[in-house]
Amino acid sequence: MTPDDARRIALSMPEAMESAHMGHPDFRVRGKIFATLWPDKDRAVVRLEPDHEAMLMEAEPVFFTPAAGAWGRKGWTNLALGAVDEATFRSAVTASWRATAPKRLAAEFEKRL
Repeated sequence: MTPDDARRIALSMPEAMESAHMGHPDFRVRGKIFATLWPDKDRAVVRLEPDHEAMLMEAEPVFFTPAAGAWGRKGWTNLALGAVDEATFRSAVTASWRATAPKRLAAEFEKRL
């Protein structure tokens, strides 16, 4: 995965918009961040539900690590762009988007799948 691939996938989510936070790109749904991109560190960060995060870190520790400090304890998870495949990245971004999007918008998205 490249940063451009990650950007394309994040922006494919319903109502996703690119913005910036602390000097790097982020992706938001209705103003709330669901993913960030750190191109210089070859990583992205997504917000996952704790059980989902734990499962992914156990299954794929090369791809997924918790973000540092309190962010990691709140479900923010690093993804190694150079290691992760597109399907795994898309699944993580989709889960993050679902956890962040308003419930009604997420339900509409689920109906379309």
